Amino acid sequence: MANSEGSVSLAVFNRLALYVRRLRDMKAEGFVTVSSVALADALSLNRSLVKKDISCAIVNEGKPKVGYNIDELIEDIESFLGYNNTKDAVLVGVGKLGQALMGYRGFEKYGLNIIGGFDIDETIVSKEINGKKILPTGKLESAVKKLNIKIAILTTPGEQAQAITDILVKAGIRAIWNFTPAHIKTPDDVAVKNEDMAVSLAVLSQQLKEILKKESE
Repeated sequence: MANSEGSVSLAVFNRLALYVRRLRDMKAEGFVTVSSVALADALSLNRSLVKKDISCAIVNEGKPKVGYNIDELIEDIESFLGYNNTKDAVLVGVGKLGQALMGYRGFEKYGLNIIGGFDIDETIVSKEINGKKILPTGKLESAVKKLNIKIAILTTPGEQAQAITDILVKAGIRAIWNFTPAHIKTPDDVAVKNEDMAVSLAVLSQQLKEILKKESE
């Protein structure tokens, strides 16, 4: 039986998402059952850690010497992560990054549905981009309230981020996926996930530096 989500750390959620991706690949490769050991080895992770993580999410127990039915395991983890509970979201800032995110079909398999975009650019307002309607930012608050949207994706220029955040919070948004370089301030009851590309690039560059250093030694 799955544990309460409230007792699970962010690191566990991140690993469970990784497990789902690998399990889908294994299913495509023809696997019908899978053990926690096989999954751990496929991902080069600690076996005990993987087994413990899975125990947080499963409803269908595995069988000794056989493992888990791979379809049931995927279903259990996806349910635990909320992938099968479609969540509507709005996207604010329909520039190149915003348009790319609106066109990414992969969100659907994780239960995220971007219902439309908002922007101040009159040349794209009222048009459809990647099948999504673009509305003026002035209608953002009323649309969020009317449709009872709780998730927003923020892809505006950094200098506009806080002002838009304030509008989103006022409208009732409870979670913001922030792709801007700005550090946005929100009340404690609003979740924020920052995607800082500059930090990611710095980490990647440092890792590359270490790899090249080892190769030269």
